[in-house]
Amino acid sequence: MAKRIQFSKHGGPEVLEFVDFQPSEPGPNQVRVRNKAIGLNYIDTYFRSGLYPAPSLPSGQGTEAAGVIDAVGSDVTHLNVGDRVAYAGGPLGAYSEVHTLPAAVVVKLPDAISFEQAAASMLKGLTVQYLFRQTYELKRDEVILFHAAAGGVGLLACQWAKAIGAKLIGTVSSPEKAAKAKALGAWETIDYSHEDVAKRVLELTNGKKCPVVYDGVGKDTWATSLDCVEPRGLLVSFGNASGAVTDVNLGILSQKGSLYVTRPTLATYATADTLQAMADELFGMITSGKLEVEISQRYPLSEAAKAQTELSARRTMGSTILLP
Repeated sequence: MAKRIQFSKHGGPEVLEFVDFQPSEPGPNQVRVRNKAIGLNYIDTYFRSGLYPAPSLPSGQGTEAAGVIDAVGSDVTHLNVGDRVAYAGGPLGAYSEVHTLPAAVVVKLPDAISFEQAAASMLKGLTVQYLFRQTYELKRDEVILFHAAAGGVGLLACQWAKAIGAKLIGTVSSPEKAAKAKALGAWETIDYSHEDVAKRVLELTNGKKCPVVYDGVGKDTWATSLDCVEPRGLLVSFGNASGAVTDVNLGILSQKGSLYVTRPTLATYATADTLQAMADELFGMITSGKLEVEISQRYPLSEAAKAQTELSARRTMGSTILLP
């Protein structure tokens, strides 16, 4: 038997249960990982709340962790028992001491990357990789807007943009978060609690706006984000931290300047053919010192509900991890 977090009904953090369970033996194309550190992400709250449907109930929680393989399926040839690995996809259930999942979503972890670093950066770092390197190939000297710049994804984005030479304007909710974002590479910050974001973007870009806006917040920032995109520019809506964007009027894209909008997901970009290469680029950015993985909060696995409460209330900075 092992311990895991699960939910038997949708709702707030209070529906999360810390229970005993029997880890399954890996199928032919699966591996079983004994987790050493587990990542906490907004997408976890979407499944818990029912915004994203879980395949069945009761359901495990989480998709990101790092650990050591303790069993492999008969058809798996690229991974072995004892390998240090990390993952940021596959079936729900990463909030556990042991997790069985497809070998195709697991990557080898270099010795230079700790389990905690990997658990804190896999999903967030791969997200920044596809946002900056694939969804829109960010270029030197471009001025961009990135919402929630002091969050887990945001702080990695600040650093990655700086490494490219781009100028990232980050939205934040406090002076402390502004200071953190600027310390890690943001060119400028906008405190949306008392500043008009669209007006400040106009000022900072000398009236041009941004060729691309990255919005992981969703409902609360959708209209503002559209106002910050230059004509024929791109709005990348990659998350729903404040709720889903619904009832979109496509005519607004015409009115705002023939804008483009995309709603990408990691699963579309991190395929079996590309995942290890994307992870290797991320790990290289970390080992070279271009990315610092900021772990600001650590909780025991049993306190996952508390960790999600703090995340949803936007009282966290950087990444949060759970320790089994």
